[in-house]
Amino acid sequence: MMKQVIVITGASSGFGALSARALAAAGHTVYAGIRETKGRNAPQVAAVQTYAAQHKVDLRAIELDVVSELSVEDAIAQIVAENGCLDTVVHNAGHMVFGPAEAFTPEQYTTLYDVNVLSTQRVNRAALPHMRAQRHGLVLWVSSSSTRGGTPPYLAPYFAAKAAMDALAVSYAGELARWGIETSIVVPGAFTKGTNHFAHAGKPADEARADIYATGPTADIPEIALQGLAALEPADADVGAVADAIVKVVDTPFGKRPFRVHIDPSNDGAEIVNGVADRVRAELLRRIGLADILKPHGA
Repeated sequence: MMKQVIVITGASSGFGALSARALAAAGHTVYAGIRETKGRNAPQVAAVQTYAAQHKVDLRAIELDVVSELSVEDAIAQIVAENGCLDTVVHNAGHMVFGPAEAFTPEQYTTLYDVNVLSTQRVNRAALPHMRAQRHGLVLWVSSSSTRGGTPPYLAPYFAAKAAMDALAVSYAGELARWGIETSIVVPGAFTKGTNHFAHAGKPADEARADIYATGPTADIPEIALQGLAALEPADADVGAVADAIVKVVDTPFGKRPFRVHIDPSNDGAEIVNGVADRVRAELLRRIGLADILKPHGA
């Protein structure tokens, strides 16, 4: 295993925090990207420092607000200045909302796309020039089974944003391959326990419109959907499996990493649909004479 310099966005909690600790424990230098490190997330920064000291690992919190281009550029510049390189970017930052699609304002959709989609573009534009100069690297995207699996209602804005991010990841994969930059997409299922995704989910701003759905023929949908999702999830489902999968991808030798990995205890069907879609993509690239970009060059 080669020690790598890694940055993870959205690492104050959930998959990001778990993955940051797991990667550091695996022997890597890991920067946990956290916003408002001197404000409301100061306790999370302290937790990172405590973990690093107790376990004697190279885990560092860094101010990184993915919706701020300046914050992203400053963070990436600091990482490269301190290490002379940046080997892996983990796109993990995201936010979930729950409610009828119509009750969310266009501005809320814009904000959600900013956090879940445009944030990856800010990070890529800051990090990829360094990776292209190195002629090696890994961009690891934390997607969601909701992009192609069976999806319940009331999560439309989040699902749409994750689908956009996944589509961006697929396009980037081919464009970066000849630069020696590898792509892997980790696809977690709907873990209803173990993260704060559902607990901290945003609500529709148009409360009057939401109330119409809450009192009409759709009144029982939220309860049925959430209870149904929870029932599908095995009792032993462990969100730590997502962090373990990320570590395994990072530690796999260059050129042999999987394009996509699913961690979905509920088996919502995304692995089947993604399998077909990824095969279709590969076949098209072969047919148009670009089979070489299915693997990173230098492998």
